[in-house]
This record gives sequence, C-alpha cells and structure tokens, in this order.
Amino acid sequence: MNAGGSRAAGPVGGADLTGRVAVVTGAGGGMGRVLVGELARAGAHVVAVARDALRTEGLLREAMGDHGGFEVVQADLSLRRGVIDAAAAISRRHPRVHVLVNNAGAHFPERRLTPDGVEMHVAVDYLAAFGLTHLLRESLVAAGGRVVHVASDSLNDTRQVRLVGRARPAGLDPAHLEDLTRLNPAGGFVAFEAYARAKLLTVTSGYDVARLLRPHGVTINSVHPGIVATGIVDDLVPAALRPVGGLIRRAMRTPRDGASAALRLATDPALAGVTGRYYRREREATTPAVSHDAAVQQRLHDVSSRWFDR
Repeated sequence: MNAGGSRAAGPVGGADLTGRVAVVTGAGGGMGRVLVGELARAGAHVVAVARDALRTEGLLREAMGDHGGFEVVQADLSLRRGVIDAAAAISRRHPRVHVLVNNAGAHFPERRLTPDGVEMHVAVDYLAAFGLTHLLRESLVAAGGRVVHVASDSLNDTRQVRLVGRARPAGLDPAHLEDLTRLNPAGGFVAFEAYARAKLLTVTSGYDVARLLRPHGVTINSVHPGIVATGIVDDLVPAALRPVGGLIRRAMRTPRDGASAALRLATDPALAGVTGRYYRREREATTPAVSHDAAVQQRLHDVSSRWFDR
C-alpha cells in the first residue's frame, strides 16, 4: 500500500471472532465501550481494561445486556506497576490474545508527573500502549494477533486552531530518549504539544515493533479515528472557543463512528498481514520524518523496554 493512496475497508460486522480473545484499554470511555460491545457482538471474549472496574462493568452491562462475553481487569495504566499487573492478569487467563486495541488516552491541561516520575501524557498516551504490547508479546505471537494503537493526528500538526499558517508537527528531541523522565520537560511545556508528542512516540514505537513482530505473524498499526466527541475533547478545546463548545462537539464524530476505524484495522480480513502503517480514519497517511528514523526507533524501544523489564 502507498501512503495516502490506500483505504482500510470492511466493517466489524463482517468478521467472525468466535473463540478469539480481544483486549481493549480505556474500556470505560465512550469509544472504549463501543469497541468492547462490537468485538463481543462479533463473538470475541473481550478483556476490558479500565481504571474503575465496577463502574465500567455496570456501563457495559447496561449497554450490552447478556449479549457477548467480557471481563473487566482493573488497572491504572498511568503507573508502571499498573501496566505490568494488567498484562500479568491477562496473560495468566489468556495464553492467546488475538486482538489488542490500545485505546486508553488522556489530555492533561497542566503538567503533572506520575509517582514514577514520568509526565502524564507520556505515561498514559504512550507507555501504556507500549507496555501492554511488549508484555503481552507471547500471547500475541501465539495467536498471530493484531494490535491497534489509537493515535491522534495532532502528531502531524500541534496547532489547536488551524485557520492560517503551516502545519506544525510534534517535535521529539532524541537526547531525551535516554531517560523517559526527560520527555515533555517543564521548560517550554505546552499541554497540547505534550499530548501530540506522546502520540508521536506511540506511532514511532509502533513502526519499530511491527517490524520486530512481523516474522511472528503479529501486525501493529496506528489510527487517528477523527475528532471524536469524547470526554477528552473538553480539555482540548481552546479557552476562546469554550463558549461554543456544545456546537463544536455536535460537529464531531460520535464515539461509535470513531471506533469504526479502529475496529476495521482489528478485524477486517482484507487487512490480514498489513502492518507498520498509520491511518487517518480509513486512509493510510504519513507521519513526521523523525518517526521513521531507525536510530530514534531503536533508542525509544531500548529505553521503553528497560522501563518494564527492570
């Protein structure tokens, strides 16, 4: 497939996932609940990973009733220990994972650090996805699984208002890749740029891990689902536009529409074997040059794998 010229096609309704295991993070959010519901309706047993297990289970039961099988794994994916414990719980119960949708994400208006000393965007929007993919490797290889990272096209343009001027891609200083606690530093911190940089890390790592796992039959792709009216949007709307925030949300994609792009990559038989790609909705798209730099990918993989293997 050539960047910009191919389309990911085929709705989840055409896939039969009976007997397969799917893992969805951020399962308590709007898109997450749709992902869990649709994968379960296709026959999969879904492991729903969420910070609040009781709330998430209630929401899923309300939405799905008795249709489809799922279980909830409680995990705070902003924490190194939370990612490790979630992966351990999943792999103990499921030696094969056929689908992993790394949907968890968040935007934080102020700079915050996790108890591990990592900036929150890096922890939630990058390390959670990398860590689960890394730690569930054996289960994914055993199933020839598909991994989908839910990304954001903010990595290609960090301007929140795009009326004039050129696109401003997210930047990444390779010197900061020696230590995860140096990513998104306090100096010059801008929340939306920090969010975009974390998504850039996810896509950059996705290219690298896709290459590593291709011989084992595992595919890894990233997708921008469009601007979706979820809870994260409230923090992303610039202050000057908040008085018309309701109108802005109504113009956005619904969680169901947003989830369809990730579901397509996770289930469409026509995409079997397609790996190492980035999609803007259904169309393959490009990402900043730094994301394709093999040396950057290697340094990022080394520091991130050490974070979870130490």
